[in-house]
Amino acid sequence: MPGWLGIVSRSVIFLLLLFITTKIIGKKQISELSFFEYVAGITIGSIAGEVVTGLESNMYHGALAIIVFGLVTFLANFFSLKSKTFRDIVEGRGTVLIKDGKILEENLKKEKYTIDELSALLREKDIFRFADVEFAVLEPRGNLSALLKKENRPLTPKDLQMKVANEKEPQTVIMDGKILDEPLRSAGKSRGWLHTELEKLEVTLDNVFLGQVDTYGELSIDIYDDKLKVPTPAQRPLLMATLKKTQADLELFALETECEISKEMYKKNAVRVQEAINKLTPYLNG
Repeated sequence: MPGWLGIVSRSVIFLLLLFITTKIIGKKQISELSFFEYVAGITIGSIAGEVVTGLESNMYHGALAIIVFGLVTFLANFFSLKSKTFRDIVEGRGTVLIKDGKILEENLKKEKYTIDELSALLREKDIFRFADVEFAVLEPRGNLSALLKKENRPLTPKDLQMKVANEKEPQTVIMDGKILDEPLRSAGKSRGWLHTELEKLEVTLDNVFLGQVDTYGELSIDIYDDKLKVPTPAQRPLLMATLKKTQADLELFALETECEISKEMYKKNAVRVQEAINKLTPYLNG
């Protein structure tokens, strides 16, 4: 067999073998690596490179070595799930670097991190003053988890005692100018509704690169021509404006009429519309 053909065949075999081994080990191997997985991954790649290029005379020995390393890594992950002690040994534990706005220098030295490196990790979290941090932990994967002091945290609707609507995953109903029926059904919509919405936006299906239906049943699209502007969905703001106008008109009618029966009716209905506005505000705002 020619040398180049041997390298090609070995490359294909070991690419498949490495792929299968990585699938067995799990997604963790290709996302965030522990020290053990990092060493195992480098070793597996080195063995494969040696065998593929022919530096290793026995191809089967190389394959066996990869299987062994893959099996050991798989078993390490398995026992990590079963035992916290084993997991702490293999994957490590988090180290507190900042507590109550104060940097713990001893822990910083222990992890061999400099102030500049710590500052860089904080800036990745959009934190520029260590004094603003209540608690910061260097995780076993090397990323920093930081909790700001309460006075420095962004306000949330809960802090303002505001009710907000629950949101669901947007459904992609158009891709590359083609309708995706399954996501459309999941959104509770039909093709007829979709074509009607496209007509409102004055675009044709062929011109739509991507179309999504959000929690509130509104269609957002991206068209191929980036220079053209597409109107944003306005059903919810328009409905809110209509309700507010209706409530204001009812109050005005109640003030202008001299008939006590009509006045009472207008006031009663104005209150009902206001109650509906209060309930629908989390869903119709924005």
